[in-house]
Amino acid sequence: MSVRLEVLPPGEWGETVGARLAGRIAARPGIRLCLPTGNTPVPAYAAFAAGGGRLADAEVFLLDEFDLPAGHPARCDQMLQRDLLDRLGEAPGRLHRFDTAAGSLDDECARYAGLVESGGLDLTLLGLGANGHLGLNEPGSTADDPCRVVALEPETVAHAAGYGGDTVPERGLTLGLREILASREIWLLVTGPHKAGILQRTLHGPVGPEVPASFLRGHPDVTVLVDEDAAPRPD
Repeated sequence: MSVRLEVLPPGEWGETVGARLAGRIAARPGIRLCLPTGNTPVPAYAAFAAGGGRLADAEVFLLDEFDLPAGHPARCDQMLQRDLLDRLGEAPGRLHRFDTAAGSLDDECARYAGLVESGGLDLTLLGLGANGHLGLNEPGSTADDPCRVVALEPETVAHAAGYGGDTVPERGLTLGLREILASREIWLLVTGPHKAGILQRTLHGPVGPEVPASFLRGHPDVTVLVDEDAAPRPD
């Protein structure tokens, strides 16, 4: 298995991941970087900004987006703005996000996939869904699935409701596992005891669509950055 597991104390997880991200970006000007949103990366983003991390020389791609009205607090672009970009002194060199107001969302996904594939992704950060999803690639997704519009599982809808606003999404736009697995390097970010079970299945269960994150085990350069609370327990 090509996956490297790094277990960090909960109190040091955000600072360690944020500092490592800042170092990686500084070492590679023009890095093409895919970033997730949600609760997991927030401590790392805060530490990245507090430590002087910069995105001015980076090209940033948003991993996914909920089909919600512009400005809705649960939208991924809004979460990235308040959890990371608003904390920085400079805007990213280039920032790419899904346009959910496009006339055809299928065409928008094709456009976005083209942007990603034009130069590939140097580093992709991912959270781990409680049901094993990556981005919005829900259970049932295959390693060949492209960037597309997806129907959200009830568990994902319920989780999205916690991000604020008075409406919840029923579908989303996401980079597919095809684009994610084509990234040259991947970091999977996992924290909290509620993720321990699904991380165990991701790393040691069958590889397949039932747990989309399990497909990471076929990638040549994956690092799982996990806090002690979410770390798999020996049998």
